[in-house]
Amino acid sequence: MAAIGGQSSSPVAVSSIRAWARELGFSQIGIAGVDLRSAEPGLLAWLAAGFHGSMDYMAAHGLRRARPAELVPGTVSVITARMDYLPREAPADWLQGEWQRLAAPHEAVVSVYARGRDYHKVLRARLQQLADRIADQVGPFGHRVFTDSAPMLEVELASRSGIGWRGKHTLALSREGGSVFFLGEICVDLALPPTPATTAHCGSCQACIDVCPTQAIVAPYRLDARRCISYLTIEHPGPIPVELRPRLGNRIYGCDDCQLACPWNKFARRSPLPDFDPRPGLGDAALVALLGWSEAEFLRRTEGNPIRRIGHVRWLRNLAVAAGNALAASCDGPGRAARSSDLFRALAGWRDHPQALVREHVLWALGQGGGRPPPADTAAGATIAT
Repeated sequence: MAAIGGQSSSPVAVSSIRAWARELGFSQIGIAGVDLRSAEPGLLAWLAAGFHGSMDYMAAHGLRRARPAELVPGTVSVITARMDYLPREAPADWLQGEWQRLAAPHEAVVSVYARGRDYHKVLRARLQQLADRIADQVGPFGHRVFTDSAPMLEVELASRSGIGWRGKHTLALSREGGSVFFLGEICVDLALPPTPATTAHCGSCQACIDVCPTQAIVAPYRLDARRCISYLTIEHPGPIPVELRPRLGNRIYGCDDCQLACPWNKFARRSPLPDFDPRPGLGDAALVALLGWSEAEFLRRTEGNPIRRIGHVRWLRNLAVAAGNALAASCDGPGRAARSSDLFRALAGWRDHPQALVREHVLWALGQGGGRPPPADTAAGATIAT
């Protein structure tokens, strides 16, 4: 990692940076300044409300999140980058397909972004390659690369540099690509010309607010992470609040509902990279199949994938909540009773797990099914769907 030093005297053309970035799989590049003072009151109010939940690091870094030049001394400009992550083979009706899976209680739904390779690894490596290309042009310069890996107001920087605007769900939105993309940054000591910000295009739409299963978007542009399913299934280390468990449905890692409902995501672009293609078991698995994974198999299947960082215990916690919701759902119809019976037994296999967090969620989930396995479906021709 190169050290930030004095301001370099030979800035590179932004057009060249964009051309090199496209070769590396990025779809857009912007340049932002380092004066984010106007964003500080909103950040402080969000922290004061406790909306960051157990993410104590957000409060610990405080206003450094809005001060890139304090985070990385010597920073003069921030290169912002957008990388689309919709899988290469996503069908034209991918949005409809995602809604259909959410409506199938026995299916396990992982957020689209987390079905392939860990985006932190992909973006960091390619941002460093981009920095190396710049260095080839201007010589050694001070820089550090980030992607969701430092206390930085990424969406604010993206908005100021023309990558997109902040949507009411708090994510960055682009007219050309919706919100199905990752953000990355390179803090540099090069004085690069800022790119103009874009205007917002949400208008009166509040589809993301209306669709949120837990009403985590408490007002436009204001998210209470403590209610957000992405926070609850990924960042939150403890028990999922009982009153929110039914609202998680079959979402076992993250939540895409606000993005699925956003009209701009009809323009979401497919990634040119194979990294974000779904891995087996993460794009189309049934809950009963994932409950069958041992910890060793979980670690093997999630190697190099973002899910691995939550560990097997939280994975089982999330699966238990989804399984309980599936058991509570109607089991009418051929094959469904058999599926519920198999799911109950797979879930019960974790009832004596050494971790209390798993045991409590498993017992709760079994209770949603009445505490005993549903009768198997013996209707003629019924099959067990997994």
